[in-house]
Amino acid sequence: MDEIREWFHSVRIQETVKNLIRHGFDAIHVSDRRAACNEILKRVPPSKTVGVGGSVTIRETGILEKLKEQGNTMFDHWEPGLGPEESLKVRKAHPSCDLFLTSTNAVTLAGEIVSADGFCNRISSAAFGPQEVIIVAGRNKIVRDIQAALARIKDVAAPMSARRFGLNPPCAQLGRCVDCDSPDRICRGTLILERRPFATKVGVILVQEDLGY
Repeated sequence: MDEIREWFHSVRIQETVKNLIRHGFDAIHVSDRRAACNEILKRVPPSKTVGVGGSVTIRETGILEKLKEQGNTMFDHWEPGLGPEESLKVRKAHPSCDLFLTSTNAVTLAGEIVSADGFCNRISSAAFGPQEVIIVAGRNKIVRDIQAALARIKDVAAPMSARRFGLNPPCAQLGRCVDCDSPDRICRGTLILERRPFATKVGVILVQEDLGY
């Protein structure tokens, strides 16, 4: 059965990579999180400043520890000990970094990248500002189309993310979206990258492993 699962995810990832490349993204397929970490290290010399979007996926790869070890200047607003003002200051620094490292909520088989955000620093920096963006996504984030991507954000990613942050919008209790007006709502902006933005080099690493939410 494991062989069948691997085949299923492999053919979907290969189709997605092909279409991402057709849309101007520098996309590759790797076997696991360790391979993803190694691919990022190949692309990030110690001289580059690195902004880190709010992403469980990125942290699961172990790349942040490796970048710190090799001496990169990091701008990570999830760094322990940061207060609200310091965290906001780090978010505002993301567009000026050499490289922005993040994940996304969904990638379609047709090669579109769909992300939602609360502060919107992640989606804005993924589109414009940094010289280069690297997006890492697990196989669990590949969906059929944009409609399925938006549904995944609302009914899968957002409820789990809200609970992780200790927030209390309705989705964090129900496990599904009700299109709330809660002050704790975390779906406040959505970015759909249909093609690579003109001025930004965007690499996409798809991992044949479940990562993030």
